[in-house]
Parts: sequence; C-alpha cells; structure tokens
Amino acid sequence: MTSASTAQSAEQAEPDATAGGPPQGPSPAAGGGVPGIVRRRLATVEARLDGRSWLATGVIVAIAAILRFIGLSHPPGKIFDEIYYAREGWALVDKGVEWNYKDNGPSYVVHPPLGKWLIGLGEWAFGYSDTEHGISVPGHLMTTAPEFGWRFSAAVVGTLSVLLLVRIGRRMFRSTVLGCAAGLLLALDGFHLVLSRTALLDIFLLFFVLATFGALVLDRDARRRRWARALEAGLDPGRPGRAGRPAGGWRDWPWWRLAAGVLFGCACAVKWSALYFLPVFALLVIFWEVGVRRGAGARRPWRDTALDELPWLVLAGVLMVLTYVATWSGWLLGDDGYYRLAERYPNAPLSDTPVLGALNNLIEYHRAAYGFHTGLDDPHKYQSWPWQWLLLGRPVAFYWSGEGACGAPSCASEVLLLGTPLLWWSFLPALAALAWLGVARRDWRAGTILLVVAAGLLPWFWFALDGRTMFSFYTAPALPFLVLAVVYVLGAIVTPAGPTGDGNLAPVDAGQDRRLVGGVVAGAYVLLVALCFAYFYPIFVGKLLPYAEWSARMWLDGRWI
Repeated sequence: MTSASTAQSAEQAEPDATAGGPPQGPSPAAGGGVPGIVRRRLATVEARLDGRSWLATGVIVAIAAILRFIGLSHPPGKIFDEIYYAREGWALVDKGVEWNYKDNGPSYVVHPPLGKWLIGLGEWAFGYSDTEHGISVPGHLMTTAPEFGWRFSAAVVGTLSVLLLVRIGRRMFRSTVLGCAAGLLLALDGFHLVLSRTALLDIFLLFFVLATFGALVLDRDARRRRWARALEAGLDPGRPGRAGRPAGGWRDWPWWRLAAGVLFGCACAVKWSALYFLPVFALLVIFWEVGVRRGAGARRPWRDTALDELPWLVLAGVLMVLTYVATWSGWLLGDDGYYRLAERYPNAPLSDTPVLGALNNLIEYHRAAYGFHTGLDDPHKYQSWPWQWLLLGRPVAFYWSGEGACGAPSCASEVLLLGTPLLWWSFLPALAALAWLGVARRDWRAGTILLVVAAGLLPWFWFALDGRTMFSFYTAPALPFLVLAVVYVLGAIVTPAGPTGDGNLAPVDAGQDRRLVGGVVAGAYVLLVALCFAYFYPIFVGKLLPYAEWSARMWLDGRWI
C-alpha cells in the first residue's frame, strides 16, 4: 500500500476556494522561481503514460467484464422494464422513433431516446426477436440469443464505468492502489452488476454522469498545469487585469470542460434526472477555478474567475443543449414520432410550421412527459423511499422463477437489484467520516464527493414529500461517488497524519506502523466485500438454487422478498 500512503496528504496544503489567501513568503523551489508551496498547490497527476497503472486498471476492468458478460443471455426473455426498453430500442433502429408494433403507430414515451438508441445498437449488431409481435431479425455482426443483443450495450457501458472510476479515483487520490480499489468495489457491487446485465436506462445515466465528472476533473488538472506553466514562464499573478493571468490561445482552451458539456447532454438524453447534477458541476468548476487562482496568488480570484470562465461555462451549456436535441434527430427528421405532426393531434397545441413547428412540438412533447413524471403516484410492489435506499430497505426483483431441477424439492431463481450489503451498509458511515475528514483536512476531494452524492440523492427526498412513486435504482448515478467516499475513508485509514505545521510532510518513519495496520484493515475490508458479493452472486444473475439456500440470502426477510 505504499502508493496509497500519500493519497490523502499529497494535496492537503492546497486551500479550497473559500479558505485562506495567497501564500506569504514561502521559500522558493529548487531550480525555479515558483515557491514550493505554490508548486504543491498546483500539482496534478503526471500526464505521461504509466504502464503499471494501466496494467492494474486492465486487471480490474477484466474482472468487471467477465462478471458482466458471462451468461448475459440468462434469464431468458424480457425481464422487468426490458419489456419497454428492449422494444423501444429496436423500434428506434427500425423506424427512428419509438413505435407500438401492436397498434402500428408511434408510442408515447416519457424518457429521452439516447439510452434506448444504445440498447438498439446491441440489437442491431446481434439480432432481435419479439415473438409477441412476430419480429425476428438476424444480427449484422453475428446472430446470438436475442437477450444478449438487448443487454450487450448495458454490459459494455457498465464495464466502461468501472474503467472510468479506476482512472478518476487514481487521479483524485494520486494512488493507483486506491483507484483500483474504487474500481474493484464497483465491479463487485451487486446493484451495479444487475444494472449492467439488464436493458434498463439507469446504467447509461450512471456512465454519462460519471464521464462528465471525469472530464471536469481532467479540466481541473489541465487548468492547474496551465497556471503552473505560466508561473514558470515568469507570470506575476499580482498584476492587474490580463497581465496577471495566463495567455490565451486555442491550445489552452478548456477542451475537457467543453467535452463535459457534450457528455452531460448525453446524460440528460438518457434521463432528465441528470439535471440534478448540473448546479453542482457548475459550482465545482467555479470553486476549482477560484482555488487555482488563489493558490497561484491572484489578487482577485473571484472576479477573474467570473471574467475568464463564465463564458466557457455558457458555451459548455450550449453544447449540452445541442447534444441533447441531436439525440432526438430520429423524431425531428421524420414524421412518424408521437406529437410530431399537428394534423394527427388536433387537440394538442402543435404546429406544422417548418423547423420552428418541429421544435414547438418537441417542447409540447416534453411538457406532456413532464406532467406524467410529476403525477406518478401509482402504488407499486417494489417502490421505496429515498431514506431506505442506502439501507437496502426495498430492493427490486427483476426476475423470479421456481422452475427447474436443483436437487431439492423446491427451487428458486431470482435476479434481485440488491447492492452488495457490506458495501452499501458502509455508505452512511463513510459519508459521515468523509464530512469530518473534509473539514479537518480542508480537502477539496471530500467536499467534491459529498456535493455530488447530495446532487444524486437529496432531490428525491423532495419528491417523497409529494408521495411520488420511486424505486431504489434511482440511486444509480450517485453510486460511483458513494464508492469514492468509502475509498477516501480507506485511504485516510492507511495514511499518516498529514502535513506538519510548516507545510512539510511528516517523517516517513512516524507513519510506517499506521500504514501497515491501515493497509491490513483496508485490505480486509475489500476482501470481506468480495466474499459478501460471492455469497449473493447467485441472486444477482438468476442462478437456480434450492429454495432453502435462496431464503437464507433474504437477510431482511419480507423487505427483500
């Protein structure tokens, strides 16, 4: 765990956007005129290729891929909401819009199309079959069991989200070990596994929200390197106006921030609930930009941030909107979509005016869908409340069958959307510890994780006041950040006390015993999560079990049945 030993202390000298002022009188760094404390504040993970870290990443991703792709065609048939999304995915490939093959007309749907386009991509590649509607189409790449086709994209995206979390964790914690721990915990989470093996939209939402965050972290590092280069070149941040800021040029544009705008547009094009993350992501960009200016010694970091960065945020917002609208291209460019032509819906406020009429009709469609979401209060067997989610109070059964031979008088096969219990029951203690450590260490990473988790969970408490029907899989986009919270605490257990009063790291010998004990504790925790995952694995993938063995895994009895 050597590389983890510096994970928490490497950036503690860096103030956040609201703390402290420019450094006063630090000693200059060897070999340059930039003070050492400023160098540390602007330091980032090295951009050069690290073969060992990528090898470790590859191992974790391979584990995730094996778990997600083995037996992907089981259970047979469409399970849970696959009856909607698998069919709508194929309709998008076939007709460009969601289509009701039974009535031979457009379907009224309440989620944007991107996630279903991705599901349809797997069906196009590997084939699609729907006996109820008399559809059987071979794949363009190869023909497999139809279940593999409609679940393929979810498995790919679920595996890629593990890859993203490893690299994001490594960059945030400056530790390959902690980054791989984050990816491994996500790979071994039953909730993530089930969503990765089912043609639902939530795994795509998780992926694009996480990818947006990853792009913003890369943007943060790129902007810090920009300031570090400018200071090395002799920039005086105390000078007024543009003379005290790095020179511009297209090479120094915030490309990763613009990419984040595109990725976030994709997230919104899967589910609108991605919008809950928008204010937090915007605030993070502002706080990080203020922080880099304050760390560099700028005289007016808030004003300079507003002048320099708000236009880029607006441009990222424009890219987000354009990306979102582009995912509706099948609806916009054709005439078959629901609410597309006014002549077919005389009682709706639609228009057939070229271009503007289509946009007006799209807006009206969104209003109708929004009305559906705000009025969704029908009771459901597996509905749950936000305060139950992290406690695994009411998981969702995607599939159940008592048929088959298992060597016992009665058998059970189930796919249960259940988080790995030991991991999920660690989330609330980890969040509490994260809040305390964030204040004690003044660490930007703790505050960042807490803000994003809050964006993913707190809005649902508001909807709970109205009695809206909700399900535990609404937590999906917050899941990677909950895992990061756990890994942060594991890093704190392993890490020595941190910097001394003069800003230098504590002596290595002083923390060796703590690192050893902390490494054992953290390793034991990950091992226990892996064993817990292995125990529950049969009910994550629908393996046929004797009924007694299935019942033994229902730890909360009726709440899990």
